[in-house]
Amino acid sequence: MGEKTVPILPCRTLRPVLDFYAALGFEVTFQQKSPHPYAVVERGGIQLHFFGMKRYEPAESFSTCCILTDDVDGLYGAFRAGLRAAYGRIPVRGLPRIGPLKDTSHGVRQFLVTDPGGNCLRVGQPTGRGPHHRPAPEETFARALHHASLFADSKDDPAGAAKIIDRALLVEDEQPTPVQLLRLLVLRADVAGRLGDEGTAASALARAAALPLTAQERETVRDDLERLDELGTPGSADPRGLREE
Repeated sequence: MGEKTVPILPCRTLRPVLDFYAALGFEVTFQQKSPHPYAVVERGGIQLHFFGMKRYEPAESFSTCCILTDDVDGLYGAFRAGLRAAYGRIPVRGLPRIGPLKDTSHGVRQFLVTDPGGNCLRVGQPTGRGPHHRPAPEETFARALHHASLFADSKDDPAGAAKIIDRALLVEDEQPTPVQLLRLLVLRADVAGRLGDEGTAASALARAAALPLTAQERETVRDDLERLDELGTPGSADPRGLREE
């Protein structure tokens, strides 16, 4: 059987979207202006179609699709390199943007990339744990990370994620491990940036950058350290200078 599913996604105008996908390594294989704006981009086995809508608002878009790959780390690296070359930086806030690469609670290692049209691509590689969400952990800070990550990425509710993390960081009779604290602070900075709260983002990043971590802990939070590096610390030292014990 030769069936194939191809998403058809909206945008206000085609050119910014096509330029964005060109930066990701896609080729424009079809484009028309009439009777309506329409284009196709392809990269390997990925094919995406786009149509133009004058009254479309990208910031209010709920358009999304899933892309499965057998090399999510390689694709993530290629996308980041292409964006850095095209934009001079890796866009992590606003439109367009690319999110962190992380292992999810539903058995997929994935990242989210959102184009100038507000369309979100969930690019993932199954990890063999099955498609169902793992139960939330019982431990306080692991549970907070579990739920905050779901709110931030699956539900696209950064405000909800911020509330969960802030409550966890106010707990007085328990303390997170250095790994848990780093992950909480990086995610807090990430959602603060999405909410336009630059003060909280900078504070969380500075606090995360000051955490002493062992070599083993640094390996455990490799994805989070890369995200810390991408988010940066406005007005302070390069966050890549984290101390190692």
